[in-house]
Amino acid sequence: MSLPASAATALGLDSLSRLADRLPVPSYDRGRLRHGIAHLGVGGFHRAHQAMYLDALMNRGEALDWAVTGVGLMPGDVAMADAMAAQDNLYTVVVKHPDGSREPRVVGAMVDYLFAPEQGARVLDLLADASTRIVSLTVTEGGYHVHQVTGELDPDDIGLQRDLRAGPGELPVTAFGYVVEALARRRAAGTAPFTVMSCDNIQGNGHVASRMITAFARLRDPDLADWIAAEVRFPSSMVDRITPVTTDDDREDLAARWGVSDAWPVVCEPFTQWVLEDDFGPLGRPVLEDVGVQVVPDVTPYELMKLRLLNAGHQALAYLGALAGYTYAHEASADPLFERFLLGYMEQEASPTLAELPGVDLDAYRHQLVERFANPEVRDTLARLCAESSDRIPKWLLPVVRERLAAGGEVRHAALVVAAWSRYAEGVDEQGRPIDVVDRRREAVLARAQAQAQDPLAFLRDPDLFGALADEARFTEPYLEARRLLHEVGAQETLRRWVGSLSA
Repeated sequence: MSLPASAATALGLDSLSRLADRLPVPSYDRGRLRHGIAHLGVGGFHRAHQAMYLDALMNRGEALDWAVTGVGLMPGDVAMADAMAAQDNLYTVVVKHPDGSREPRVVGAMVDYLFAPEQGARVLDLLADASTRIVSLTVTEGGYHVHQVTGELDPDDIGLQRDLRAGPGELPVTAFGYVVEALARRRAAGTAPFTVMSCDNIQGNGHVASRMITAFARLRDPDLADWIAAEVRFPSSMVDRITPVTTDDDREDLAARWGVSDAWPVVCEPFTQWVLEDDFGPLGRPVLEDVGVQVVPDVTPYELMKLRLLNAGHQALAYLGALAGYTYAHEASADPLFERFLLGYMEQEASPTLAELPGVDLDAYRHQLVERFANPEVRDTLARLCAESSDRIPKWLLPVVRERLAAGGEVRHAALVVAAWSRYAEGVDEQGRPIDVVDRRREAVLARAQAQAQDPLAFLRDPDLFGALADEARFTEPYLEARRLLHEVGAQETLRRWVGSLSA
């Protein structure tokens, strides 16, 4: 039974008891929660994943001293700050099942939210305080300031330079700036360091965080960097759950079906996975294995499986799907051509680069991925998957290309994906409509895409993204063939011919 939006109850601490007969709400007393984790970069994924696992623990009566304080670092995070403040940091996670059913739950694991551009001093005080035992991160791939070619810290990053030049009393602007300043304060006070727990889609994310943060600290204070290298733990993790951008329709559906007015609910697929390296500092961690987290000595095989199959698979779908006229991932995934292409990439190019995965049925996992992509209820937009390609393609797809080339293998699937990105980056679709290219290196990407009219390999000649790949004929030959077809016959027909030639 649907309710008018005006009849919906605003989500908040004082309304939980009234909402309990409509949907699951926290069974624990939120007044007993104590801060233990500061999370930098709160978005839909963190709220539907790490915070959801903590909420599940708390509903078991465990981990009540591991509550989350969210931290927004970017100016745009003010919207999240306002939404969370208005509803006592409560929010709803709505699982969307393929059959159209919905499974909502109010999550209460976050007890505060700080907006760093206005509350930076409070953020530093919190991170420096002994109550903060873990600092977790979802700051996107670009938030680690890794040079795309060298793999080392990019010291010329504007944000990092700003933090390095900061004078007394000036607040940081980057996640690294906050983490390093807080660790410096803890070291000076004799407070044990927190663990830094990366939850971003980066291979070896804990190792990357360790190297980059330590390198940044070394530019500031070599002794501090040595202390961080010796004392701070950086566990790696593999995280997985599709969480599309929340829409007004999602808000209205929540109000109509369950009578809940939530300024920023999270929608997600049923599948969720978290593989976590058991490498934490002296201040400990929640017992996450009690709620299904795989706590293991080495997450590397699981990371590579996810990054090269799921994440790179999304890239294989995104540009071609957008060029072909699809709006959502599930629309493209339901197209038999796209399904064959996706499975071909995963089976023939990505999977041969993976190590043995005891207990994992890779064939079942690959087909499950296609089914997840095709979930019509998630409505994940291809535009979201096409965003920030400069951070994603070099980390997810190009390692597959380089390993396959080194092994003498074929890379035709991957070459078509990169060609489709280069065609998408031209900024105009096949009907002549503008494409909004969202990328932190947008101007450079657009310029190289436009230059392809004079130099067909101009897009690949960006060494910061592709290294020397433009000189590798086994890649450039299928790449140029794909680009020619994309312009001559369009994405759908290109894909038809590509899949036919690959199966011939």
